[in-house]
Amino acid sequence: MTLPIVKTAIESDEAGVIEALKLAFVADPATRWVWPDPQKYLSHFSDFVKAFGGKAFACESAHYVGNYSGAALWLPPNVHPDVDVLVALLQSSGSDEAKKDGPEVFEKMSSYHPNEPHWYLPLLGVDPLHHGKGLGSALMQHAIVTCDQDNKCAYLESSSPKNIPFYERHGFELLGTIQVNTSPSIFPMLRKPRKL
Repeated sequence: MTLPIVKTAIESDEAGVIEALKLAFVADPATRWVWPDPQKYLSHFSDFVKAFGGKAFACESAHYVGNYSGAALWLPPNVHPDVDVLVALLQSSGSDEAKKDGPEVFEKMSSYHPNEPHWYLPLLGVDPLHHGKGLGSALMQHAIVTCDQDNKCAYLESSSPKNIPFYERHGFELLGTIQVNTSPSIFPMLRKPRKL
């Protein structure tokens, strides 16, 4: 099986990439804890993507496969999510539990980030219609080559325990578990660069 071609998103791809991620995260434990109401999820997820990983578009580190069947937003070293916008979005539209516990979840997430410059993966997802076709692996392989070339760590938080084995296959190691009151568990993971 040949690996799908990974493309770098340009400005005209932004909407397609965000819609792909919206489909990919529709049953994600963490995002649906924030927006259990389907209408609120569909209304606010795009703003969440823009605040959490949207800087990847300007950095040319937003990637997609197929006809937006899957996508990944990577933030290069020293580029960070817009946490103030994320917290404001949580407070204005999230569930009562997320409003109460979300800021502490974000705080714990930031405590696991490596201190040295690193690549950060806020979002990687594949449309459920296309699961099992190697799209997620293609997106991951495309990015970790850059991490290895740059000799930089890669860091992410898996928002679903089901995805941990996928990330481990790509060299990530589990660092711990983040869980606050009613929040679902989130799993910080780190991948050290490999010699090419």
